[in-house]
Amino acid sequence: MNNHVSSKSSTMKLKQTINPILLYFIHFIILLYTIITYIPFYFLSESRQEKSNQIKAKPVNSNPESAYRAINSLGGLVSVLYPGCDTLDKIFMYAKNKFKDKKLLGTREILNEEDEIQPNGKVFKKVILGNYNWLSYEDVFVRAFNFGNGLQMLGQKAKTNIAIFCETRAEWMIAAQACFMYNFQLVTLYATLGGPAIVHGLNETEVTNIITSKELLQTKLKDIVSLIPRLRHIITVDGKPPTWSEFPKGVIVHTMAAVQALGAKGSMENRPYCKPLPSDIAVIMYTSGSTGLPKGVMISHSNIIAGITGMAKRIPKLGEEDVYIGYLPLAHVLELSAELVCFSHGCRIGYSSPQTLADQSSKIKKGSKGDTSMLKPTLMAAVPEIMDRIYKNVMNKVNEMSSFQRNLFILAYNYKMEQLSKGHSTPLCDRFVFRKVRGLLGGNIRLLLCGGAPLSATTQRFMNICFCCPVGQGYGLTESTGAGTITEVWDYNTGRVGAPLVCCEIKLKNWEEGGYFNTDKPHPRGEILIGGQNVTMGYYKNEAKTKADFFEDENGQRWLCTGDIGEFDSDGCLKIIDRKKDLVKLQAGEYVSLGKVEAALKNLPLIDNICAYANSYHSYVIGFVVPNQKELTELARKKGLKGTWEELCNSSEMENEVLKVLSEAAISASLEKFEIPVKIRLSPEPWTPETGLVTDAFKLKRKELKTHYQADIERMYGRK
Repeated sequence: MNNHVSSKSSTMKLKQTINPILLYFIHFIILLYTIITYIPFYFLSESRQEKSNQIKAKPVNSNPESAYRAINSLGGLVSVLYPGCDTLDKIFMYAKNKFKDKKLLGTREILNEEDEIQPNGKVFKKVILGNYNWLSYEDVFVRAFNFGNGLQMLGQKAKTNIAIFCETRAEWMIAAQACFMYNFQLVTLYATLGGPAIVHGLNETEVTNIITSKELLQTKLKDIVSLIPRLRHIITVDGKPPTWSEFPKGVIVHTMAAVQALGAKGSMENRPYCKPLPSDIAVIMYTSGSTGLPKGVMISHSNIIAGITGMAKRIPKLGEEDVYIGYLPLAHVLELSAELVCFSHGCRIGYSSPQTLADQSSKIKKGSKGDTSMLKPTLMAAVPEIMDRIYKNVMNKVNEMSSFQRNLFILAYNYKMEQLSKGHSTPLCDRFVFRKVRGLLGGNIRLLLCGGAPLSATTQRFMNICFCCPVGQGYGLTESTGAGTITEVWDYNTGRVGAPLVCCEIKLKNWEEGGYFNTDKPHPRGEILIGGQNVTMGYYKNEAKTKADFFEDENGQRWLCTGDIGEFDSDGCLKIIDRKKDLVKLQAGEYVSLGKVEAALKNLPLIDNICAYANSYHSYVIGFVVPNQKELTELARKKGLKGTWEELCNSSEMENEVLKVLSEAAISASLEKFEIPVKIRLSPEPWTPETGLVTDAFKLKRKELKTHYQADIERMYGRK
């Protein structure tokens, strides 16, 4: 029996309110159905539970410091996807020749845009979108080749930096492929970064050319171009913006189409260009970073190819039938890697955005279709924040159902959870109960890939049940090209991130201060070190930080010290159990893992987001909380408290009521008394990447949050 699943399934079940006699009758019907469907299932299919119990990774020797490798890479790590394709331009050429006329990149046509005035007076822009228009592999190749040649004619030299500061869209990927072909080093910056961070990245990399969109040029770049003295050319991917008089002299704005036309003319002359080597830098990826200014991670062609090789091997039957929806920032290693995996396997990529993803998304006009409804993707990547939002929205809808509908849903949910814990499927429940929920993401999703931050067990199980598909929870960093581990599709255990990918190996290093040792029983624990061809070259112009985080072993293999604390289960799967930077020593000497406190409380319906805070000068934990507006308003009504949203969040009585809920949940989650927040601050404003308080992957930026709430910290600890 799969103990890890079954031990948790009972605690994650939903509570029903139904007549006991009727409940016994329903359970009898369910038992009959289970027996009838189990017989053909037993004979016709291998139990997922049997696969789940298999050993997935092993240490390469008996030494406690030994690295773990996936079972199918014990003899040696795999770092090349296709023979002879050791650079990204060769991968694209291989795919172009194999899938020449197949659809590759899709974008929806904008049929209409209109302003919609909300009850509070705010104006939201709504769009009506048409069908997806597609470019084939051949189309994308020609556009990328011409664009690269056009950039070369504008003076861009091989092995020099060029920046892309743009939303996720087909033109982003076309520009990236052009840079890979012509050996331009692509500097990527999140579209949500603030001005100082953008200026830092562009000046540190000394770029003369930048690729952007009209909107970002007007809203972000316009105010800072004068602070980037080396800038000469701005290329807009979506047409020429209006000119303005204060634009610095010597900077020329081009459209992407004009640069492609220039390159098409130049290609007639067969201008030579410098092809990349595997060791050449492909991308300098600026991490949004949870601390300080963003750091540029230097990623070579061979790093990326090793990473996508490892990822692709964890996705069964990946091929031309698959459709991937791209909406996460392409400046994030998870999205870039996922799309390059699709590129190399003949999958279609349809572009979207968080504001147009589903029928209910904020920019979709009521009555028209969101992107998932039109595209019907089979593959999708997501960060936990997005999955948590889906979970909370669906559960709010369930709570609004009639008593009969709600109890039917809960019975089906709990029944399916029980069957999943035994490795069985539930085709009738999937078809009749969960089809509508599954339709929120188009109805065809066969694998959800989750990365960027830990996913709670409750949310993972919810996605398994309601979207009728596995959640491939992965672990990797920008510094490891996003690659590290991914769970197998048939492994429905929760709280784990899977075995090492075939491109890398993982070892655990003792951390004495935290009390984690690779000799711990029953499972080894320690700081996670990732080794392999996917481990990147280090930080751009930051030798000290590179030396602190990376090293080479006696065999010349690069290793990354992640700062995360892991534990290997007996089957070789990794759990993330702590983080060195999240560990704070209280005044009395107890260690508190802030991430552990947040994970225990974040999934409460009352909480949209939470940041725990502590320091060594005080004896207790405090917290900053973004409450759920609907739940907090209802709690206020029950307690007889009135006021505007801001007044409720600033009310000490409301803080105390929320604190009671948090304390009860913390005790249920078995937190120690010293780990439970004693005081909190309710924030009326959500934390988004635009506020600078979370990263694009919605990881907390603790330093910025501390600065933002400094006055509240002093209040909660008592001003000293």
